[in-house]
Amino acid sequence: MAMNLLTAQTGRRRGTRPSRRLRRTGRVPAVVYGMGENPIEVSVDRSDLRGALSTDSGLNALITLEVDGDRQLSIVKDLQRHPVRRDVLHVDFLRINPDLEVEMEVPLVLVGEAKKVTQASGMVDQVMHSVPLLARPADIPVEVTADVSDLEVGSSLRVSDIALPAGVAAAGDPDATFAVGLITRSTKEYLRQQKAEEAEAEALILMAEAEEDEEAGADEES
Repeated sequence: MAMNLLTAQTGRRRGTRPSRRLRRTGRVPAVVYGMGENPIEVSVDRSDLRGALSTDSGLNALITLEVDGDRQLSIVKDLQRHPVRRDVLHVDFLRINPDLEVEMEVPLVLVGEAKKVTQASGMVDQVMHSVPLLARPADIPVEVTADVSDLEVGSSLRVSDIALPAGVAAAGDPDATFAVGLITRSTKEYLRQQKAEEAEAEALILMAEAEEDEEAGADEES
């Protein structure tokens, strides 16, 4: 995984008003913490931050953060955006050790075709779009894929079914479901209607047989 260099400035004032003034100058308020050291209030250039997070790794990019001449490997642990404009309002940087494992949320991409589901006019419902993984910083994948080819209607796939790269382990519940084979609402309605029609046809057959039995009995009596 590629690393990006990002320079952070110290000495920023805390609070809503100072943060707003800082953003108007093109900088983003941030904090750096972790590795047993005290948190440091900093700010980073908005354009430089965008560039550091515009790689294939996205928010999982490894960032070499330079603070007052000291460089420290870090990752973005939390990023706050404006609810409407989506501008970055604040960033939390977590210091990390390149030799120690770190937990990260990694995008989960489904691959393959669930033919047994589609043949039943069903759909694959992806209930998890990212999965927490544990790995050393250099081993964190950009994304992980899961094959849904063997999925059937009524069955599900779990985190333990994902083939993870070497050096990477699932950090959450291995039994957590990430994909389910479902019958769509329209298909359910079709099957319900079909069952109703079959039941009605069976009832008509039984009625016809009963009438035949009555007629046969009447003929015998006469």
